[in-house]
Amino acid sequence: MSKKNSQKIKLLILYEILKQETDEQHPLTTNQLCEKLANIGITCDRRTLSNDIRLLNEYDYEVMSFMIGHEKAYYIEDRSFSIPELKILIDAVQAATFITEKKSKELIDKLASLSSNKRAEVLKGNMVCFNTIKHSNESIFYNVGFLNEALQNNKKASFCYFDLDENGKKKYRRNKERYIVDPTALVYNDDNYYLMCYSTKYDDIVNYRVDRMDDVAVEEDEVSSKSIIKTDSISNYTEQVFKMYGGPIKDVVLQFDKNLIGVIYDKFGEETKMMVHNEETCITTVKIQVSPTFFGWLFQFGDQMRILSPESLIREYKERAEMVCKG
Repeated sequence: MSKKNSQKIKLLILYEILKQETDEQHPLTTNQLCEKLANIGITCDRRTLSNDIRLLNEYDYEVMSFMIGHEKAYYIEDRSFSIPELKILIDAVQAATFITEKKSKELIDKLASLSSNKRAEVLKGNMVCFNTIKHSNESIFYNVGFLNEALQNNKKASFCYFDLDENGKKKYRRNKERYIVDPTALVYNDDNYYLMCYSTKYDDIVNYRVDRMDDVAVEEDEVSSKSIIKTDSISNYTEQVFKMYGGPIKDVVLQFDKNLIGVIYDKFGEETKMMVHNEETCITTVKIQVSPTFFGWLFQFGDQMRILSPESLIREYKERAEMVCKG
């Protein structure tokens, strides 16, 4: 780098050094900053450095300082994300099963780099390795990109859809004939990404796992008007659904032990209305999409939770329990 060019970009390089290498606990003194600049061919003395810092502050880059002995030390504290925020994001990436091992590492490195180098080391050093089984479909990020584009432009999307066989190999549905759908939303639910679509066949919402898609594309045709209308009810749908399995929506009255109050709030939201039935139990009425996963959720609580109505649902639950007992 020529001396003339190095001086032109000195402020940029100085700010980058401060952003990457400093925080309140790890400032750099005037001499240290001058030395770092000199190591990459940029001449700077104490007086010009002070002027450079003042100029950065005038343009709202907010370089902080304090005295270490008789020498001034500088750091940048204000960052886009705080350490707790970055920690939460990094843990979420680490725990997400739909993000592959390779992509998880890339994302964690990018998130950590939003802080200073010292804090990035702490963030990655404090990571707990979850017992998370990661998916292997590396194209999921491209899939999300195409599907998001379709949603933004109200366009249909198409893809090939597959399951995995006993050997972990792809087994395409419909003999690899492309699905053409009207997307309504991308939803993260129970460790997986789903594309919610409007089905003209069922006049209802259907769901597809994004990690089970291949060759995703945005179509030229626009989605139907009913698809756009259905988009407005997505939030209600996600409150009623169990693990993205569709089913008829019913008002269900549940009676449950008081020690399960937190479970009800976790599943149906903290605005759920409930009433005390007796000293030991409460009652609530919730809207539920009845599906096998609903019965599985209910069954885990044994005699601590039961259905009071509707009668048809009580009968169905008993029939399922009897079938399981018969083996």
